[in-house]
Amino acid sequence: MIRTLAITPSYEPVLGLPLAELNMAEYAWVWVDFSEPTPEEARMLETYFHFHPLAIEDCLHFLQRPKLDYYGEMQFFVLHALHPSTLQAVEVDLFLAPKLVVSFHQQNLPEVNDAWDRVVEVARKGSVGEEGPSFTAYTIMDKMVDQYFPSLYAIEDELADLENEGERESIEELMNQVFALRSRLLRLRRTVVPMRDLLYRIINSQHMKHHVHLAYFSDIYDHLLKLSDMIETNREMTADLRDSYISLNSNRMNQIMKTLTVITTIFMPLTLIAGIYGMNFEVMPELQWRYGYFAVLVLMFLLGGGMVMWFIRRGWFK
Repeated sequence: MIRTLAITPSYEPVLGLPLAELNMAEYAWVWVDFSEPTPEEARMLETYFHFHPLAIEDCLHFLQRPKLDYYGEMQFFVLHALHPSTLQAVEVDLFLAPKLVVSFHQQNLPEVNDAWDRVVEVARKGSVGEEGPSFTAYTIMDKMVDQYFPSLYAIEDELADLENEGERESIEELMNQVFALRSRLLRLRRTVVPMRDLLYRIINSQHMKHHVHLAYFSDIYDHLLKLSDMIETNREMTADLRDSYISLNSNRMNQIMKTLTVITTIFMPLTLIAGIYGMNFEVMPELQWRYGYFAVLVLMFLLGGGMVMWFIRRGWFK
């Protein structure tokens, strides 16, 4: 699907013009959005707009790292939106020129739709002038970055629940949840950090110094810095939880092993006595004694009870 927004020289918005009827010279600036384009529509990047072949190749071969390239007066951005359920990156390509904005994405994205509605709303109020392309690029990036926060907040809520209710679940279940959270944080980090680096390059680029919305791009960069810090903080918390669970599990294993060791130690002399008198030698004086069986039982009982009392005094059962 291709949708168009054209701004007249008097800054009136015109929506829905077909590309065949769109004369760029008649308008102050134009935004063309390619959403889930067909192969025929995608070829218009070359046949209609005549963009650089390398930029077109980046649009058609996914998934590129967020970046900024310059082709004359044209700036080409590769941006990453975030799929809310899988936390996988979704590529959005953006061509920015003094009088033209072209966005290209293979999926229908709420972030781009929100940016479209925002730009159209501002255009209808007459608040978008000749810096409309820069404002449009900022709005798209801002909406995309805003969508990172709910995913991170959801992870933080799960992490807080894990800390508060962790005692109700087994160590194995807790460890599985911790590693699942770390995996989601890693996927989120793979999107946020490259976008942060891209915005840093934008606000420090000499090509972008003339943009009146540069301060707004700096605000997006601040949001990405905050997201990066929150991700690292949560990763450290999951690492601390993981280490705590491993230590707790090791302590429980040590207690179990100590208990089994005590039991084994108590029964070792008793097993020795039973083994000696279980031998089938004929010449064993104790076997002929009338009270030998009861004497051995009493000896085993006293020996076992004595070892238990000694272990208790040594604190082995604490």
